[in-house]
Amino acid sequence: MPMQTLPQDLYRPDQVADMDRLAIQEHGIAGLDLMHRAGRAAYRDLRREWPAVRRLVIFCGAGNNGGDGYVIGRAALADGLSVQLFQLGGRDRLRGDAATVAAEFEATGGRHEVFEHMVGGPDTVVVDAMFGTGLDRPLEGIWKQAVHAINAAGMPILAVDIPSGLHGGRGEVMGEAVRADVTVTFIGLKLGLFAGQGPACRGRLCFHDLAVPDVVRQAHAPAARRYRHGDGSPPVPGRQALAHKGDSGHLLIIGGNRGMGGAALLAGRGALRAGAGLVSVATRPEHVPSLLAAQPELMSHGLERVQDLDVLSDRADVLLLGPGLGQDDWARGLLERAGASGKPLVLDADALNLVAAGCGVPGMVLLTPHPGEAARLLGSSTREVQADRLAAAQQLSDQTQAVVVLKGAGSVIAAPGQVPWLCDGGSPALATGGTGDVLAGVAAALLASGMDPHSALLTAVAAHAEAGERLAAAEGVRGLLASDLPDAIRTLLQA
Repeated sequence: MPMQTLPQDLYRPDQVADMDRLAIQEHGIAGLDLMHRAGRAAYRDLRREWPAVRRLVIFCGAGNNGGDGYVIGRAALADGLSVQLFQLGGRDRLRGDAATVAAEFEATGGRHEVFEHMVGGPDTVVVDAMFGTGLDRPLEGIWKQAVHAINAAGMPILAVDIPSGLHGGRGEVMGEAVRADVTVTFIGLKLGLFAGQGPACRGRLCFHDLAVPDVVRQAHAPAARRYRHGDGSPPVPGRQALAHKGDSGHLLIIGGNRGMGGAALLAGRGALRAGAGLVSVATRPEHVPSLLAAQPELMSHGLERVQDLDVLSDRADVLLLGPGLGQDDWARGLLERAGASGKPLVLDADALNLVAAGCGVPGMVLLTPHPGEAARLLGSSTREVQADRLAAAQQLSDQTQAVVVLKGAGSVIAAPGQVPWLCDGGSPALATGGTGDVLAGVAAALLASGMDPHSALLTAVAAHAEAGERLAAAEGVRGLLASDLPDAIRTLLQA
């Protein structure tokens, strides 16, 4: 099935619930009509995804999400498919439109059962229609057992609106969650499908607005915006015919403490391939020969005395601190000298850890923490950061007044006073040492070339994620090297 172009705006569950209310109360669309539209759209997507399916196993909850499951079951029966439908929470708990569609399913010969166990086969698809976006507590009892059975069955899974057990706003797994192959969602894109564990649980995403008028969505400011390379990233600056190297910015990378020269090299390569006109590296003297041998375009300077940094920083437009920096006296001294330079600072890795330890520096414009570094900066735990990545990134941005990317699956970009952005791209192939150094180099180079901090970070994160996806698609997830990324990123930024 071809990839669907998804909307950019993401909403909290309460916002989408209000859209549903507005569609019914102010635009005259009957709730029953919306339920029919949702169930039929999900069934069409199911048949397109698995055209050979002959049997459905449907798990229905006691609310409107369960009602969508009954509509799917009725459509499947009309197509001649075999349907086994489990009603969890009791058939007598169904109310309103959900009770109506359940009666319609039963009138066409459908039967519901109490869940005990399920039997499937190679021609079976499981439909998860237990919980919508209103879930706010961990699953227990029969609900948790059902989710475990669905995930363990080894059969294709379609989730209706959102995988059961996934928080609709934070993307947090509430004890246990369905791991769907396809999720079909409606009216407005839910934030939880893109944040936290959402990308890992949702599978491929299909969206249907159910012919709800655009004005219903426009009445709500988005909680975040999704983007990926090519559909939301700002364009990189072009080069004029008479351009010279000074027109594309001079970046100084400060890092590469003893035994960690490779981090500075990777950041430098990322910066060069992102188009920086000049890239200097301030590092430990013993790393200079290997840096020059590996990448002669990097102007590498060995520093023993931290005050010697001043001459180098005076010539640069932007300073990137952190790749392989360490946390010893040498590292702390360089961070303090950089902060006194008055130049825009991009902080990554150990530079962030030093700031978290109390080394305050002015001039921070871009921060690139992973969850552990973000937790140290916020005085919280990695678990707390991961439980609500959007809130953590925004809190850190507001606290530092810098543009922040909280790295990881569904990287979050936050800026003071702006709607956060979520990168809807990337690959587990990127989970290897050095990829963050490359990202920091790319972002700093784009900043040095004249992009504003927010645009530089959006563009860098999107290209980095897309490069990881493409390399993984061509060569597999296992064994990608950080040094594979700069050339791929260069190609993407050229386009």
